[in-house]
Amino acid sequence: MHLHTISDLCGFNKKLTFHSARHTFATTVTLSNGVPIETVSKMLGHNNIKTTQIYARVLDSKVSADMMILRQKFI
Repeated sequence: MHLHTISDLCGFNKKLTFHSARHTFATTVTLSNGVPIETVSKMLGHNNIKTTQIYARVLDSKVSADMMILRQKFI
């Protein structure tokens, strides 16, 4: 099944592409759930972590959660 067919069936307003699916996987599925970027890089088949950093966006919620963990270490 093609991505545009899946997009239509799900009622997405944006065009679903292979590229956007990789971004979503890297950001939402893995990094925001604590998977190290080195692991994500391997899962995406990248030889260089800088390539993974293009796909991986750090979400504000992840920054907040990481700061709370750090805070707990000092309290």
